Amino acid sequence: MIEVKDLVRRFKSGDRTITPVNGVSFEFGKGSLASIVGKSGSGKSTLLSLLGALDKPTSGDVVVDGVSLAGLPDGKLTEYRRRDIGFVFQQFNLIPNLSALDNVMLPMEFAGIRKAARAQRARELLEQVQLEPEKHTRRTNRLSGGEQQRVAIARALANEPKLILADEPTGNLDEQTGEHIIELLSSLSRDHNTTILVVTHDRGLAQKTDRRFRLQQGRLNEEVTAGK
Repeated sequence: MIEVKDLVRRFKSGDRTITPVNGVSFEFGKGSLASIVGKSGSGKSTLLSLLGALDKPTSGDVVVDGVSLAGLPDGKLTEYRRRDIGFVFQQFNLIPNLSALDNVMLPMEFAGIRKAARAQRARELLEQVQLEPEKHTRRTNRLSGGEQQRVAIARALANEPKLILADEPTGNLDEQTGEHIIELLSSLSRDHNTTILVVTHDRGLAQKTDRRFRLQQGRLNEEVTAGK
């Protein structure tokens, strides 16, 4: 269970105070796929950084399975990011001169998992994201955008996180490939019982998720589709 309680983040910009996240509260159960839509600059990425413990809130809290992030020291927050969070980015953020397999193995190496076990799990994850076996050992800079995003998703799943945060995961992909990626995220959320939160400006993409939220002027509101 992920609970967000009255989350606020303020920044100083000269003489002005900017509040991109202003009293946001929500909760997600395990295995759900949710989206947050909003215009550029609406605070979506700031909210994602707070959920992933890449930034600290001005006030409020994020609670993961009963553990409050607000009360954790920096060392424990680092452990939380490594163990409980998987990140998927618009720019993929893969290491280009490493193979797809090595990119997926890397988070497991940092977690202290033995090499043979790392390789086995990485192969299984690449199969689950439907990357052809002959491309597992190919350097990621020789893969297409859609293939690179599949590798990035497999890497995000490597340490069996409780929450995957995807920041514009289809932003650099064509429409058809983007739809395939969302379908993939949806099936993975069910198969792994992992909560996945997608931040996007694409309302059509958001319509394919289980729950949809809109972030506007720092406030978050859930959108309910008629008939649901």
